Amino acid sequence: MNTARQQRDLLRDAKRVVVKIGSRVLVQRNGRPDLRRLRALTQDLARLQRQGVEVVVVSSGAVGAGMQALGMKTRPKEITDLQMAAAVGQSRLMALYDKLFAAERLRIGQVLLTHDDLKDRHRHLNARHTLLNLLGHFIIPIINENDVVSVAELKFGDNDVLAALVTLLIHADLLVLLTTVDGLRAPAGAGRTRRVACLQELTPDALALAQGKGSDLSTGGMASKLRSADMVAHVGTAVVIANGRMPQIVARICAGADVGTLIPPALPPDEAGGAFKRWLAYFQKAKGHLKIDDGARAALEIKGGSLLPIGLLAVEGRFDEGDVVDIRSLDGGLVARGLSEYSSGDLQKIRGHRSDEVPDLLGADGPAEVVHRDKLVLLKS
Repeated sequence: MNTARQQRDLLRDAKRVVVKIGSRVLVQRNGRPDLRRLRALTQDLARLQRQGVEVVVVSSGAVGAGMQALGMKTRPKEITDLQMAAAVGQSRLMALYDKLFAAERLRIGQVLLTHDDLKDRHRHLNARHTLLNLLGHFIIPIINENDVVSVAELKFGDNDVLAALVTLLIHADLLVLLTTVDGLRAPAGAGRTRRVACLQELTPDALALAQGKGSDLSTGGMASKLRSADMVAHVGTAVVIANGRMPQIVARICAGADVGTLIPPALPPDEAGGAFKRWLAYFQKAKGHLKIDDGARAALEIKGGSLLPIGLLAVEGRFDEGDVVDIRSLDGGLVARGLSEYSSGDLQKIRGHRSDEVPDLLGADGPAEVVHRDKLVLLKS
């Protein structure tokens, strides 16, 4: 395993970087955009772009800017009020980015996404192609969740998750999550804390160190950043959580400086699975759950096989053939996610039976597998 120093040095090779800028970095307490900070960040990113690094920005701040324009003192709780604030604030935020990047002789392109855009395979690929085309024309994409039309079942949760999914979508080499602290903090005695320079694995103890649930101007916190970082690290991409108020922070990270908290890749990129399995694992929400026995679990995890009807113990939820389902063990742990070959109604009839019994049980021929290996991805519980 590479040392932390070697892992930092590898960041110098990053050619495509996603930078997520949190609300508290961009916006003052009263909701007004921090122009000095915005200017410093755009200069930092422009410098990186001119060095040949492709830069993608996932920006918070639209709701906060809208709150300030509308005279709101606290973040709205009603979805329609959030959508209104986003609609008012988004144009103001983009106008600032446009002006500041234009001063650096760079162009930007606005991209608004919902979870629905990325879980649909066709729209997923369209979003990917659009982003790659923008990068190919030296245009910096500024991405945000489309809060104006998002509803609860379509939302990513927060922009840390959105940034992680964008990183997977375009196969970026590095994800930088900018916040107002210099990374994960751990106790150092006498009531003090120290920066965790490198976090090799996300453990319950590491999550317990995470402080903060966001603020009136944001929804994320350190725990959200760690979970998003863990997702990205497990498909072969490095993540750094750092203080967005530090001068030239992104350039320093990409130069291998010991700043922030580094979460190195858990797997080399070529072992992290293909594009389809990335889409299946991280861009989908399951419509049902399948509980399997220990023999079926071993067949999936150890033998690399498909899920057969005989290993299926229970079927939860209502879904159709081709829908995404989660596969869970006897203790409820998440084993895999895949595309079901049968509807939930048909699975209720064939669960626990041999594959050669399926035609008699259903009155028609059907696949031998409940979920075929080629349409399945193993997941960490």
